[in-house]
Amino acid sequence: MAILQEAFEPADQAVFSGKAVFGSERTDHANAIIDGTGLRIDHSRRRGRGAGINPSGRFESQTRIDSDDGWNSLEEMEAFKTEVQIEKPRSIITRNDSPDINFDRSVNPYRGCEHGCIYCFARPSHSYMGLSAGLDFETKLFAKPDAARLLEKELSKSGYIPKTIAIGSNTDPYQPVEKKMRIMRDILGVLDAANHPAGIITKSALVTRDIDILSSMAERGLAKVAISVTTLDAKLARNMEPRASTPTLRLQAIRQLSEAGIPVSVLLGPVIPGINDHEIERILDSAYAMGAREAGYVLLRLPYEVAPLFKDWLLQHFPDRYRHVMSLLRSMRGGKDYDAEWGKRMRGEGPYAWQIGRRFEIACKKHGLNVHKFRLRCDLFTPLQTNGVQLSLF
Repeated sequence: MAILQEAFEPADQAVFSGKAVFGSERTDHANAIIDGTGLRIDHSRRRGRGAGINPSGRFESQTRIDSDDGWNSLEEMEAFKTEVQIEKPRSIITRNDSPDINFDRSVNPYRGCEHGCIYCFARPSHSYMGLSAGLDFETKLFAKPDAARLLEKELSKSGYIPKTIAIGSNTDPYQPVEKKMRIMRDILGVLDAANHPAGIITKSALVTRDIDILSSMAERGLAKVAISVTTLDAKLARNMEPRASTPTLRLQAIRQLSEAGIPVSVLLGPVIPGINDHEIERILDSAYAMGAREAGYVLLRLPYEVAPLFKDWLLQHFPDRYRHVMSLLRSMRGGKDYDAEWGKRMRGEGPYAWQIGRRFEIACKKHGLNVHKFRLRCDLFTPLQTNGVQLSLF
Protein backbone atom coordinates (compact mmCIF):
# COMPACT_ATOMS: atom_id res chain seq x y z
CA MET A 1 0.00 0.00 0.00
CA ALA A 2 2.95 2.30 0.60
CA ILE A 3 3.90 1.99 -3.07
CA LEU A 4 0.37 2.93 -4.08
CA GLN A 5 0.43 5.94 -1.77
CA GLU A 6 3.64 7.14 -3.40
CA ALA A 7 2.05 6.74 -6.81
CA PHE A 8 -1.06 8.72 -5.97
CA GLU A 9 0.54 11.52 -3.96
CA PRO A 10 1.27 13.72 -7.02
CA ALA A 11 -2.38 13.52 -8.06
CA ASP A 12 -3.79 13.82 -4.53
CA GLN A 13 -1.72 16.91 -3.77
CA ALA A 14 -3.24 18.57 -6.82
CA VAL A 15 -6.65 18.34 -5.19
CA PHE A 16 -5.70 21.05 -2.73
CA SER A 17 -3.25 22.91 -4.95
CA GLY A 18 -5.76 25.64 -5.80
CA LYS A 19 -5.15 25.32 -9.53
CA ALA A 20 -8.23 25.66 -11.69
CA VAL A 21 -6.97 23.05 -14.12
CA PHE A 22 -5.59 19.71 -13.03
CA GLY A 23 -2.80 19.72 -15.57
CA SER A 24 -1.98 16.76 -17.81
CA GLU A 25 1.62 16.67 -16.53
CA ARG A 26 0.39 15.70 -13.05
CA THR A 27 -1.73 12.77 -14.22
CA ASP A 28 1.00 11.70 -16.63
CA HIS A 29 3.44 11.69 -13.72
CA ALA A 30 1.06 9.70 -11.49
CA ASN A 31 0.36 7.21 -14.27
CA ALA A 32 4.09 6.84 -14.96
CA ILE A 33 4.82 6.08 -11.31
CA ILE A 34 2.06 3.45 -11.13
CA ASP A 35 3.27 1.85 -14.36
CA GLY A 36 6.82 1.86 -13.04
CA THR A 37 5.91 0.04 -9.83
CA GLY A 38 4.73 -2.99 -11.77
CA LEU A 39 1.38 -2.84 -9.98
CA ARG A 40 -0.68 -1.96 -13.04
CA ILE A 41 -1.61 -5.04 -15.06
CA ASP A 42 -1.29 -4.96 -18.84
CA HIS A 43 -4.64 -4.31 -20.50
CA SER A 44 -4.43 -7.48 -22.61
CA ARG A 45 -4.41 -9.56 -19.41
CA ARG A 46 -7.34 -7.77 -17.77
CA ARG A 47 -9.61 -7.07 -20.73
CA GLY A 48 -13.23 -6.93 -19.59
CA ARG A 49 -12.27 -6.42 -15.94
CA GLY A 50 -12.84 -3.41 -13.70
CA ALA A 51 -9.62 -3.07 -11.69
CA GLY A 52 -6.35 -2.09 -13.30
CA ILE A 53 -4.14 -3.25 -10.45
CA ASN A 54 -3.92 -6.31 -8.23
CA PRO A 55 -2.09 -5.24 -5.04
CA SER A 56 -1.47 -7.71 -2.23
CA GLY A 57 -4.00 -7.79 0.57
CA ARG A 58 -3.39 -5.61 3.60
CA PHE A 59 -2.82 -8.63 5.87
CA GLU A 60 -0.06 -10.11 3.73
CA SER A 61 3.55 -9.92 4.90
CA GLN A 62 4.89 -9.77 1.34
CA THR A 63 4.02 -7.67 -1.71
CA ARG A 64 4.32 -9.14 -5.19
CA ILE A 65 4.56 -7.12 -8.39
CA ASP A 66 5.10 -7.93 -12.08
CA SER A 67 8.66 -7.22 -13.17
CA ASP A 68 10.23 -7.94 -16.55
CA ASP A 69 13.37 -10.07 -16.12
CA GLY A 70 14.66 -9.11 -19.55
CA TRP A 71 13.42 -12.27 -21.23
CA ASN A 72 10.01 -10.88 -22.19
CA SER A 73 8.44 -13.09 -19.52
CA LEU A 74 5.58 -10.66 -18.91
CA GLU A 75 4.39 -11.13 -22.46
CA GLU A 76 3.98 -14.86 -21.80
CA MET A 77 1.65 -14.39 -18.81
CA GLU A 78 -1.92 -15.55 -19.36
CA ALA A 79 -4.94 -13.30 -19.13
CA PHE A 80 -6.91 -13.33 -15.89
CA LYS A 81 -9.60 -16.01 -16.07
CA THR A 82 -12.53 -16.56 -13.78
CA GLU A 83 -11.82 -19.36 -11.30
CA VAL A 84 -14.46 -20.74 -8.94
CA GLN A 85 -13.57 -22.58 -5.74
CA ILE A 86 -16.05 -24.35 -3.50
CA GLU A 87 -16.47 -22.91 -0.03
CA LYS A 88 -18.09 -24.99 2.72
CA PRO A 89 -19.16 -22.66 5.52
CA ARG A 90 -20.70 -23.95 8.74
CA SER A 91 -23.57 -21.48 8.53
CA ILE A 92 -25.06 -19.31 5.80
CA ILE A 93 -26.96 -16.55 7.62
CA THR A 94 -24.74 -13.59 8.52
CA ARG A 95 -25.89 -11.29 11.33
CA ASN A 96 -25.18 -7.58 11.72
CA ASP A 97 -26.15 -4.90 14.21
CA SER A 98 -25.24 -1.82 12.18
CA PRO A 99 -27.65 1.00 13.13
CA ASP A 100 -27.73 2.48 9.61
CA ILE A 101 -28.71 -0.75 7.82
CA ASN A 102 -32.37 -1.77 7.72
CA PHE A 103 -31.78 -5.52 8.01
CA ASP A 104 -30.11 -7.65 10.67
CA ARG A 105 -29.36 -10.77 8.63
CA SER A 106 -28.19 -11.63 5.14
CA VAL A 107 -27.24 -14.53 2.89
CA ASN A 108 -24.43 -14.38 0.34
CA PRO A 109 -24.15 -17.42 -1.97
CA TYR A 110 -20.83 -16.20 -3.38
CA ARG A 111 -17.63 -14.52 -2.19
CA GLY A 112 -16.08 -12.21 -4.77
CA CYS A 113 -17.97 -10.90 -7.80
CA GLU A 114 -17.30 -11.23 -11.51
CA HIS A 115 -19.23 -8.05 -12.29
CA GLY A 116 -16.01 -6.19 -11.48
CA CYS A 117 -17.61 -2.94 -10.28
CA ILE A 118 -14.62 -0.73 -9.52
CA TYR A 119 -16.35 0.99 -6.60
CA CYS A 120 -17.55 -2.18 -4.81
CA PHE A 121 -17.24 -1.70 -1.05
CA ALA A 122 -17.04 -5.51 -0.60
CA ARG A 123 -13.66 -5.78 -2.34
CA PRO A 124 -11.61 -5.62 0.91
CA SER A 125 -13.29 -8.83 2.11
CA HIS A 126 -11.01 -10.79 -0.24
CA SER A 127 -8.07 -9.75 1.92
CA TYR A 128 -9.35 -12.15 4.59
CA MET A 129 -8.79 -14.96 2.07
CA GLY A 130 -5.18 -13.90 1.45
CA LEU A 131 -6.15 -12.46 -1.93
CA SER A 132 -6.19 -9.04 -3.58
CA ALA A 133 -9.15 -6.68 -3.54
CA GLY A 134 -8.24 -5.86 -7.12
CA LEU A 135 -8.38 -8.36 -9.96
CA ASP A 136 -8.44 -11.33 -7.57
CA PHE A 137 -11.82 -10.16 -6.27
CA GLU A 138 -13.23 -10.32 -9.81
CA THR A 139 -11.56 -13.54 -10.97
CA LYS A 140 -11.03 -15.78 -7.92
CA LEU A 141 -14.56 -16.53 -6.77
CA PHE A 142 -15.89 -18.74 -3.99
CA ALA A 143 -19.24 -20.48 -4.39
CA LYS A 144 -21.33 -21.99 -1.60
CA PRO A 145 -23.32 -24.83 -3.19
CA ASP A 146 -24.49 -26.03 0.25
CA ALA A 147 -26.18 -22.70 0.92
CA ALA A 148 -29.75 -23.99 0.52
CA ARG A 149 -29.12 -27.00 2.77
CA LEU A 150 -27.54 -24.82 5.44
CA LEU A 151 -30.42 -22.36 5.20
CA GLU A 152 -32.93 -25.18 5.71
CA LYS A 153 -31.02 -26.26 8.80
CA GLU A 154 -30.93 -22.77 10.29
CA LEU A 155 -34.57 -22.01 9.57
CA SER A 156 -35.62 -25.26 11.22
CA LYS A 157 -33.85 -24.51 14.51
CA SER A 158 -36.06 -24.30 17.55
CA GLY A 159 -36.70 -20.71 18.57
CA TYR A 160 -35.76 -19.17 15.20
CA ILE A 161 -37.47 -15.78 14.84
CA PRO A 162 -38.10 -14.76 11.21
CA LYS A 163 -37.06 -11.38 9.87
CA THR A 164 -36.35 -10.30 6.32
CA ILE A 165 -33.20 -11.88 4.90
CA ALA A 166 -31.23 -9.58 2.60
CA ILE A 167 -29.57 -11.33 -0.35
CA GLY A 168 -26.94 -9.48 -2.35
CA SER A 169 -25.84 -7.11 0.39
CA ASN A 170 -22.16 -8.02 -0.10
CA THR A 171 -21.72 -9.56 -3.56
CA ASP A 172 -24.27 -10.03 -6.34
CA PRO A 173 -26.23 -13.30 -6.07
CA TYR A 174 -27.00 -13.16 -9.79
CA GLN A 175 -23.48 -12.64 -11.10
CA PRO A 176 -22.61 -14.61 -14.29
CA VAL A 177 -21.49 -17.79 -12.47
CA GLU A 178 -25.04 -18.18 -11.11
CA LYS A 179 -26.23 -19.22 -14.58
CA LYS A 180 -24.42 -22.51 -14.08
CA MET A 181 -24.35 -22.89 -10.30
CA ARG A 182 -28.06 -22.01 -9.67
CA ILE A 183 -27.37 -21.59 -5.95
CA MET A 184 -29.67 -18.60 -5.71
CA ARG A 185 -32.59 -20.49 -7.19
CA ASP A 186 -32.14 -23.25 -4.61
CA ILE A 187 -32.09 -20.64 -1.83
CA LEU A 188 -35.33 -19.12 -3.09
CA GLY A 189 -36.90 -22.56 -3.14
CA VAL A 190 -36.17 -22.99 0.56
CA LEU A 191 -37.46 -19.51 1.45
CA ASP A 192 -40.60 -20.11 -0.61
CA ALA A 193 -41.31 -23.41 1.17
CA ALA A 194 -40.80 -21.80 4.58
CA ASN A 195 -42.87 -18.69 3.80
CA HIS A 196 -39.83 -16.63 4.79
CA PRO A 197 -39.44 -12.98 3.61
CA ALA A 198 -36.47 -11.97 1.47
CA GLY A 199 -35.19 -8.75 -0.11
CA ILE A 200 -32.85 -9.07 -3.10
CA ILE A 201 -30.33 -6.53 -4.42
CA THR A 202 -28.78 -7.11 -7.84
CA LYS A 203 -27.32 -5.48 -10.96
CA SER A 204 -28.19 -8.49 -13.10
CA ALA A 205 -31.11 -9.13 -15.41
CA LEU A 206 -30.66 -12.82 -14.56
CA VAL A 207 -33.01 -12.21 -11.65
CA THR A 208 -35.88 -12.49 -14.15
CA ARG A 209 -35.08 -16.21 -14.50
CA ASP A 210 -36.63 -16.72 -11.07
CA ILE A 211 -39.80 -14.71 -11.63
CA ASP A 212 -41.87 -17.87 -11.14
CA ILE A 213 -40.69 -18.30 -7.54
CA LEU A 214 -40.48 -14.58 -6.77
CA SER A 215 -43.99 -13.84 -8.03
CA SER A 216 -45.39 -16.66 -5.91
CA MET A 217 -43.61 -15.28 -2.86
CA ALA A 218 -44.69 -11.72 -3.69
CA GLU A 219 -48.35 -12.77 -3.72
CA ARG A 220 -47.90 -13.66 -0.05
CA GLY A 221 -45.93 -10.50 0.73
CA LEU A 222 -42.64 -12.36 1.02
CA ALA A 223 -40.38 -10.90 -1.68
CA LYS A 224 -39.15 -7.62 -3.09
CA VAL A 225 -36.29 -6.81 -5.46
CA ALA A 226 -34.00 -3.78 -5.75
CA ILE A 227 -32.25 -3.27 -9.07
CA SER A 228 -29.09 -1.18 -8.86
CA VAL A 229 -28.79 1.32 -11.72
CA THR A 230 -25.73 3.55 -11.52
CA THR A 231 -25.82 5.08 -14.99
CA LEU A 232 -27.79 5.07 -18.25
CA ASP A 233 -24.58 5.59 -20.23
CA ALA A 234 -23.62 2.21 -21.72
CA LYS A 235 -19.99 3.23 -22.23
CA LEU A 236 -19.58 4.42 -18.64
CA ALA A 237 -21.27 1.25 -17.38
CA ARG A 238 -18.88 -0.86 -19.44
CA ASN A 239 -15.86 0.86 -17.89
CA MET A 240 -17.22 1.07 -14.34
CA GLU A 241 -19.02 -2.30 -13.95
CA PRO A 242 -17.80 -4.29 -16.98
CA ARG A 243 -19.57 -7.64 -16.50
CA ALA A 244 -22.85 -6.47 -15.01
CA SER A 245 -25.99 -6.30 -17.15
CA THR A 246 -26.24 -3.21 -19.36
CA PRO A 247 -28.40 -0.31 -18.13
CA THR A 248 -31.03 -1.17 -20.75
CA LEU A 249 -31.29 -4.77 -19.56
CA ARG A 250 -31.61 -3.65 -15.94
CA LEU A 251 -34.47 -1.32 -16.81
CA GLN A 252 -36.13 -4.13 -18.73
CA ALA A 253 -35.73 -6.35 -15.66
CA ILE A 254 -37.53 -3.72 -13.57
CA ARG A 255 -40.40 -3.79 -16.06
CA GLN A 256 -40.63 -7.60 -16.12
CA LEU A 257 -40.54 -7.88 -12.33
CA SER A 258 -43.16 -5.17 -11.93
CA GLU A 259 -45.47 -6.73 -14.51
CA ALA A 260 -45.17 -10.04 -12.65
CA GLY A 261 -46.48 -8.37 -9.49
CA ILE A 262 -43.13 -8.31 -7.70
CA PRO A 263 -42.45 -5.07 -5.75
CA VAL A 264 -39.35 -3.53 -7.29
CA SER A 265 -37.25 -0.54 -6.33
CA VAL A 266 -34.32 1.19 -7.98
CA LEU A 267 -31.06 1.77 -6.12
CA LEU A 268 -28.67 4.50 -7.24
CA GLY A 269 -25.64 2.84 -5.79
CA PRO A 270 -23.28 4.48 -5.68
CA VAL A 271 -23.66 8.15 -6.56
CA ILE A 272 -20.18 9.30 -7.66
CA PRO A 273 -19.67 13.07 -7.71
CA GLY A 274 -18.46 14.31 -11.06
CA ILE A 275 -19.10 10.95 -12.73
CA ASN A 276 -22.77 9.96 -12.51
CA ASP A 277 -24.44 12.39 -10.08
CA HIS A 278 -25.84 14.38 -13.00
CA GLU A 279 -27.97 11.35 -13.91
CA ILE A 280 -30.00 11.14 -10.69
CA GLU A 281 -33.18 12.55 -12.19
CA ARG A 282 -32.88 10.63 -15.47
CA ILE A 283 -32.37 7.31 -13.70
CA LEU A 284 -35.37 7.84 -11.42
CA ASP A 285 -37.52 8.96 -14.38
CA SER A 286 -36.59 5.83 -16.36
CA ALA A 287 -37.00 3.44 -13.43
CA TYR A 288 -40.43 4.86 -12.59
CA ALA A 289 -41.55 4.49 -16.20
CA MET A 290 -40.55 0.82 -16.03
CA GLY A 291 -42.55 0.16 -12.86
CA ALA A 292 -40.28 0.89 -9.89
CA ARG A 293 -42.20 2.45 -7.01
CA GLU A 294 -39.45 2.76 -4.41
CA ALA A 295 -35.96 4.22 -4.66
CA GLY A 296 -32.81 4.68 -2.64
CA TYR A 297 -29.26 5.93 -3.09
CA VAL A 298 -25.82 5.48 -1.52
CA LEU A 299 -22.86 7.83 -1.81
CA LEU A 300 -19.58 6.35 -3.07
CA ARG A 301 -17.70 4.57 -0.29
CA LEU A 302 -13.92 3.99 -0.48
CA PRO A 303 -12.96 1.77 2.48
CA TYR A 304 -9.48 0.26 2.81
CA GLU A 305 -8.18 -1.08 -0.54
CA VAL A 306 -11.06 0.38 -2.58
CA ALA A 307 -9.57 3.90 -2.51
CA PRO A 308 -6.37 3.13 -4.49
CA LEU A 309 -8.31 0.91 -6.90
CA PHE A 310 -10.80 3.68 -7.61
CA LYS A 311 -8.07 6.33 -7.90
CA ASP A 312 -6.19 4.19 -10.41
CA TRP A 313 -9.43 3.75 -12.38
CA LEU A 314 -10.00 7.52 -12.39
CA LEU A 315 -6.49 8.20 -13.63
CA GLN A 316 -6.96 5.74 -16.48
CA HIS A 317 -10.48 6.67 -17.61
CA PHE A 318 -11.04 10.25 -16.40
CA PRO A 319 -7.63 11.84 -15.77
CA ASP A 320 -9.02 15.31 -16.43
CA ARG A 321 -11.63 14.84 -13.69
CA TYR A 322 -9.39 13.33 -11.02
CA ARG A 323 -8.95 16.57 -9.09
CA HIS A 324 -12.62 17.49 -9.33
CA VAL A 325 -14.01 14.09 -8.32
CA MET A 326 -11.69 13.57 -5.35
CA SER A 327 -12.19 17.15 -4.16
CA LEU A 328 -15.98 16.79 -4.17
CA LEU A 329 -15.80 13.40 -2.49
CA ARG A 330 -13.50 14.66 0.28
CA SER A 331 -15.74 17.66 0.84
CA MET A 332 -18.45 15.16 1.82
CA ARG A 333 -16.12 12.96 3.89
CA GLY A 334 -14.58 15.47 6.27
CA GLY A 335 -11.53 16.00 4.04
CA LYS A 336 -10.78 12.26 3.84
CA ASP A 337 -11.30 9.66 1.15
CA TYR A 338 -13.79 7.90 3.42
CA ASP A 339 -15.52 8.35 6.76
CA ALA A 340 -16.92 5.09 8.18
CA GLU A 341 -18.94 6.73 10.94
CA TRP A 342 -22.45 5.30 11.19
CA GLY A 343 -25.07 7.68 9.90
CA LYS A 344 -22.55 9.42 7.62
CA ARG A 345 -20.96 6.65 5.57
CA MET A 346 -23.98 6.13 3.30
CA ARG A 347 -24.82 9.77 2.54
CA GLY A 348 -21.87 11.93 3.55
CA GLU A 349 -22.21 15.47 4.91
CA GLY A 350 -21.69 19.05 3.80
CA PRO A 351 -23.26 21.27 1.11
CA TYR A 352 -22.68 18.95 -1.84
CA ALA A 353 -24.03 15.93 0.02
CA TRP A 354 -27.07 17.99 1.04
CA GLN A 355 -27.61 18.98 -2.61
CA ILE A 356 -27.53 15.36 -3.76
CA GLY A 357 -30.03 14.42 -1.07
CA ARG A 358 -32.44 17.22 -1.97
CA ARG A 359 -32.27 16.45 -5.69
CA PHE A 360 -33.04 12.82 -4.96
CA GLU A 361 -35.98 13.73 -2.71
CA ILE A 362 -37.46 16.18 -5.24
CA ALA A 363 -37.19 13.65 -8.08
CA CYS A 364 -38.84 10.97 -5.92
CA LYS A 365 -41.63 13.34 -4.93
CA LYS A 366 -42.26 14.22 -8.57
CA HIS A 367 -43.14 10.61 -9.35
CA GLY A 368 -44.58 9.57 -6.00
CA LEU A 369 -41.67 7.20 -5.32
CA ASN A 370 -41.39 5.96 -1.71
CA VAL A 371 -44.91 7.16 -0.87
CA HIS A 372 -45.94 3.63 0.01
CA LYS A 373 -43.22 1.33 1.33
CA PHE A 374 -43.88 -2.35 0.69
CA ARG A 375 -43.33 -4.17 3.96
CA LEU A 376 -42.63 -7.88 3.89
CA ARG A 377 -44.58 -10.24 6.11
CA CYS A 378 -43.01 -12.42 8.80
CA ASP A 379 -46.20 -13.86 10.28
CA LEU A 380 -46.54 -16.59 7.62
CA PHE A 381 -43.28 -18.30 8.49
CA THR A 382 -43.56 -22.07 8.72
CA PRO A 383 -40.64 -23.77 10.52
CA LEU A 384 -39.10 -26.40 8.30
CA GLN A 385 -39.09 -30.01 9.51
CA THR A 386 -36.63 -31.58 7.09
CA ASN A 387 -34.35 -33.63 9.36
CA GLY A 388 -31.43 -32.42 7.30
CA VAL A 389 -32.89 -33.55 3.96
CA GLN A 390 -32.99 -30.84 1.30
CA LEU A 391 -36.43 -29.92 0.05
CA SER A 392 -37.42 -30.73 -3.51
CA LEU A 393 -37.38 -27.43 -5.40
CA PHE A 394 -39.08 -28.50 -8.60
